[in-house]
Amino acid sequence: MIKSVYSIEPQQLKQQGIRAVFTDLDNTLIAWNNPDGTPELKSWMQALEDAKIPLIVISNNNYKRVRRAVEPLALPFISRALKPLGFGIKRAAKKLGLQPHEVVMVGDQLLTDMVAANQAGVYSILVRPLIATDAWNTRINRFFEQYVMKQLVAQYPMLKWQEELND
Repeated sequence: MIKSVYSIEPQQLKQQGIRAVFTDLDNTLIAWNNPDGTPELKSWMQALEDAKIPLIVISNNNYKRVRRAVEPLALPFISRALKPLGFGIKRAAKKLGLQPHEVVMVGDQLLTDMVAANQAGVYSILVRPLIATDAWNTRINRFFEQYVMKQLVAQYPMLKWQEELND
């Protein structure tokens, strides 16, 4: 559990044997209501590129919506990924010729992104949403996530938000 996607350092990923980063789109990479991205995002993307770590967006949104959002960022993507199932993640890993242990999925939703990562057998990093509001269809998931997260923290008290991977 990392506070922000931008805190994930490419060198730390390489040390862990990670060769590709997959991310959710809305409220993970960009704010769901502001598709332009930020200078911080562009800097993080450049750091990944410099480290030769590909970044692929894995989204449940439709092709047109994802394409419009990532076009200015020039990112490859998988739309209609069917998260919480692992199909989209597996498809992206296969496309890159990578094994599950070489991939990390980053997302802001426990019940879609993290479950999909587990289904696909890849590493996962839960990040806090970029903004406090969600699209209407995500609010339902957030309601159930609160309950699940309370149960997880009760069972695993060491679960805490970290600044970086090696905290």
